[in-house]
Amino acid sequence: MMTSAVGHRAGPPSASSDVQPPLPCADQPPALPADLPPRPTEAQLRAMGKTEARELSDALFDRLAGLARETHAYSYVRGTIIELNMPLVRFIAGRFRYRQEDMDDILQVGTVGLIKAVDGYDPGRGVEFVTYAIPTIAGEIKRFFRDTSWPVRVPRRMQECYLAVARGSDRLEQELGRLPHPQEIAEALDLDPEEVVEGLIAGRVYRPDSLDALREQDSDEPGSALLDRLGSCDPGIELAEFRTAVRPLLGRLPRREQMVLELRFWEDRTQSEIAERIGVSQMHVSRLLSTTLAHLREELDDHDPPVRRDTADPVACPDRAPA
Repeated sequence: MMTSAVGHRAGPPSASSDVQPPLPCADQPPALPADLPPRPTEAQLRAMGKTEARELSDALFDRLAGLARETHAYSYVRGTIIELNMPLVRFIAGRFRYRQEDMDDILQVGTVGLIKAVDGYDPGRGVEFVTYAIPTIAGEIKRFFRDTSWPVRVPRRMQECYLAVARGSDRLEQELGRLPHPQEIAEALDLDPEEVVEGLIAGRVYRPDSLDALREQDSDEPGSALLDRLGSCDPGIELAEFRTAVRPLLGRLPRREQMVLELRFWEDRTQSEIAERIGVSQMHVSRLLSTTLAHLREELDDHDPPVRRDTADPVACPDRAPA
């Protein structure tokens, strides 16, 4: 009996036994409508041209308008539109490739801007999606730079003022189609114009720029560094104060010392030539120069720079030797 029982349990089921079909998986998404196009593969996205991608994106936006947000079909169409427009994010992020932030972070923030553009776009307004998405993506990236990068110490109050003014300026720029004036920003935010100006100034200085940083791609002179565009100081400006201070001191020197300085520094004569000119030895000329220059330094250290004299003064012109 045991053998028959074991054989009965081990044997195959009879053909007449009922077989239950497998139950559907609870996590399996519902079927998509038959009129939805299949999502392009990565290879198809790379091979797709701008015009083709734009036409498919416009068709999907029209289809998206007729779907409920909570449905799986809505999420599917929305995700397809985002994938189709990812090249737009990479294009805009390329403008900021010279920034210190990692490009992956910029692309991630730009993707957030693209998602906001997809969710906020209304095809019925007659504006192309690219026209609406570009400022949205660029604005999201700029806000990322502005909200997370404050290497220069700025008071908290000015940070908050700047962020409020910047967001209000972005909103008004979208509405007006141009950069708003400080008075317009102040009226929109219910602030004093002085606070708006203070916030705008804080925005200009919150981040230092490297002298070797290149201009952005959309500038008039792409590739030129800030250091190449800085002017140089006029060497004569550095001597202006000294000439003004030393002019009356030269006028009080004896005639021989004045002549020695004139020959040495105005006519660029050597000490030997000066010695032959005034009838003394070269060593004596060296001592005269050292003594006279030391005397002038002491006078400059002990007295404040005097007021400029009238032009009739014999030493009024700094480019001429005193009489």
